[in-house]
Order: sequence, then structure tokens, then C-alpha cells
Amino acid sequence: MPLVTYRRQVLLNLLRQHGVLTTQELARYLKVSEATVRRDLAVLARQGVLVREYGGAFLSEAEPPYAVKLARNKKAKEAIAAKASELVSNGATVILDSGTTTLALARLLAGRPIRVIALDVPIAQALAKGDTEVWIPGGRVRNGFYSLVGSWAEDLLGQVRADIFFLGADAFCLEGVTNYTFEEAVVKRKAMSVSQRTILLADKSKWGKKAPAFVAPLDSLDLIITNFEDPTIKTVVEVEVINEAV
Repeated sequence: MPLVTYRRQVLLNLLRQHGVLTTQELARYLKVSEATVRRDLAVLARQGVLVREYGGAFLSEAEPPYAVKLARNKKAKEAIAAKASELVSNGATVILDSGTTTLALARLLAGRPIRVIALDVPIAQALAKGDTEVWIPGGRVRNGFYSLVGSWAEDLLGQVRADIFFLGADAFCLEGVTNYTFEEAVVKRKAMSVSQRTILLADKSKWGKKAPAFVAPLDSLDLIITNFEDPTIKTVVEVEVINEAV
């Protein structure tokens, strides 16, 4: 295999592993100049295998389908949700982010005397039982993923004052929480701004990766509930590690 072909394959593998990397980071990993990386990125972008943006690149692979997300790490998500449910007091006002881990939490909270603002349609449906008061902020529904995005969602969230925002993520690392779509990232940040506490619910498959849209730094979170231990995270934010086999 020619050296340039091998280098570009390694570059793609790095993006597959990390989600998104800057030109500087790629140059450091590959031990080549940034000019060489930029040439490789230009070629690969023309081939349609990656997207160049903000001084770096990420793979143009599509976000996993909702059904795939729903089936992944199901036991871990349920255990994370069970721990999160213990933090919700009766009478609380809670915002639930879009996602399959927060959907697991919604199923546990359904019927309790609480007020919930749901940021996706399946979560609203799961919650609408018994004494639970459910609100949805409106906006555009992302086809196939069911989350609510856009200015309508942001405007209504601006009128909310919540006790807890349970945040979901497509990826997170020491730099912060990231997401596949910029529209969702904006809604997440708005929900954080109107909540007394923000708690990230994320299983270990999300750790050490990056998605294209930055949401927030780790030190802006109040707590992370996850199913793995990494001492580096605990230097930045409080972490609650669940004990379960996955």
C-alpha cells in the first residue's frame, strides 16, 4: 500500500475513533505537517468520506438510526436511569433531554406527581400518565429522531425555571459534551441555562469521543451518572458510577 494511502486510512481511523479532530491534532497523531494534513483532508472531502469544518474534520457518516440507538447498551441505560430517578423529588420541575437514556428515565418517572418538559416526542408519550404533568416546547421535530429543535423550542424553554435538566449526549470527553447536530446543541444549552442543576446521563460507549457540535464543557455540569470509572473525569466534575454488569 502506498504511504499516502496508508496515512489517509490511518487519518480516517482516527476520526472514526475520536469523532472530530482539528488539523493540529491530526498532524500530531500522524507525525506530519499541518500542510500535509490539509492536503489529505481536501482529497478525502472531495471523495465525500469526511466533512471539513472549523479548522478540522469529522466523518460524513450519518447519525445512527433511532432504532439502533434504542437497542445499544440497554441494561446500562436502564441502570443509569434508575439512579437518576432517585434524584427527582415529588413536586419537582424537570427537563428531560432527547435521547434513549432519558427515555429510560421517562418510563421510570411516568405517573409521579412532577412537572416535566420533554424535549422529544417519545419521551412526552412515555411520561403522559397518572399525576405527571407533561409539557413540550414545540418547534420542529427531527424526522426519524423525534427531538424538538428550533426557535420555538428555545423561546418556550426561556420561560421555564427547572430544578434539574437531565442532559443526554452523543459523545463526551475531557473537553466537554458534544452532539451530532448543531440545532440540538443550541436547545441543550438553553435548557442548561434555565435549570438549577444539569446532570449528564451517558454510558461508557460515549466517553472519549467527539461529535461535531459542541454543547458545553464538563465543568459546567453538576453531575455525571455513568457506568464506568475514569479518574480524569473526577478532576473536573462530580461523577456517580453505577454498579452493574454490562
